[in-house]
Amino acid sequence: MSDVTRVLVVDDQVLLRGSFRILIENEPCLTAVGEAGDGAEAVELAHLHRPDVVPMDVRMPVMDGIEATRRICGSHETAGVRVLILTTFDLDEYVYAALRVVAKGDSLLAPSVTRRLIREFTRRPDPDSGHRHASAALTGVTERELQVLGLIARGLSNDEIMAHLHLSMGTVKTHIGRLLSKLAARDRAQLVIAAYESGVVSPSDDGLGTH
Repeated sequence: MSDVTRVLVVDDQVLLRGSFRILIENEPCLTAVGEAGDGAEAVELAHLHRPDVVPMDVRMPVMDGIEATRRICGSHETAGVRVLILTTFDLDEYVYAALRVVAKGDSLLAPSVTRRLIREFTRRPDPDSGHRHASAALTGVTERELQVLGLIARGLSNDEIMAHLHLSMGTVKTHIGRLLSKLAARDRAQLVIAAYESGVVSPSDDGLGTH
């Protein structure tokens, strides 16, 4: 990744896109490479510009942000593009930090976002994977890896998992890497879904329920 993070802004509201683009252009380490008003346009522009990060609105006409994210991340040509799903962005500092974190390949999921992702993705069958996560189950996953998976699904960060299980950061990252491999998951969001579908956690568990 270069020193300047290239951003494709996706939102169906012109005013929000323009405002967000101004914020990006005012930050030296960020640059906007384009804007899209719906998910289909986002997929097209992602292939054209190959941005580092795509802040993606969820509710849009033609194609929503969930499907657009699926297509961008599922394509070999745009597999390196990181998608940051946003519904609101009240704090400029948070947006800047989040864009850099996602561009580096890390994940940033608040517990409330984790719950919404679970509800959204489990409501929609994945046409490419079918019941991949459920059928892969947890064969070969160790007890410690199950603990890490459960904490990921509850929205804990790597730092929080490290403190909760009294592990080093390197050990936490090793467990997460092995989980990604064993569960054929592409990213942290898919680990959350795998945990939910395999029964490691349920919507009634602390941190996953609707409070």
